[in-house]
Amino acid sequence: MNQTTDRRDNSAVAYAKPQPFGMMPDIFTSGALDLEADPRLWVPQAPGVWFKPLVLSVSQGYYVNLLRVRKAGVLSRHRHAGPVHAFTLRGRWRYLEHDWEAVPFSYAFEPPGETHTLVVPDDVAEMVTLFHVTGGYVYVDPQGEALGYEDVFTKLEATRKHYEAIGLGDAALEGLIR
Repeated sequence: MNQTTDRRDNSAVAYAKPQPFGMMPDIFTSGALDLEADPRLWVPQAPGVWFKPLVLSVSQGYYVNLLRVRKAGVLSRHRHAGPVHAFTLRGRWRYLEHDWEAVPFSYAFEPPGETHTLVVPDDVAEMVTLFHVTGGYVYVDPQGEALGYEDVFTKLEATRKHYEAIGLGDAALEGLIR
């Protein structure tokens, strides 16, 4: 080796070896946070409530989605089995059990085991928040009695049914599943 070879700047050279065996493929979605893009991708969840899945990780038990709410009032009371990360993009929301309010560009961490009641204030026309949810959560009444359940598998099934109904089919869904 000569001295010139030893001093080459390799910082802009792509990694040359194969990725680890069994590694899942990347997911890349251009315009994932474009809230006005293809309205068909928003899955109806309840009157005035939709979600747009970004990742449905059945292999690791989590999902990442945008939640869009175009109604005011109580959305749900639920208890988380795993951690949740929330990034508010538009509008405002809060939990009855806390004194903070999520506004655009805010971040909230919700620890496993927490039970809270999501409320969208009356003067908010639209709320959009990116949620990264690990594990499931149980919808509960004020005393903690179970009323329903949601996890990556219920989100996957709702998305599958919606995509089928609008003619996108499973091909559009496969790129989201890991």
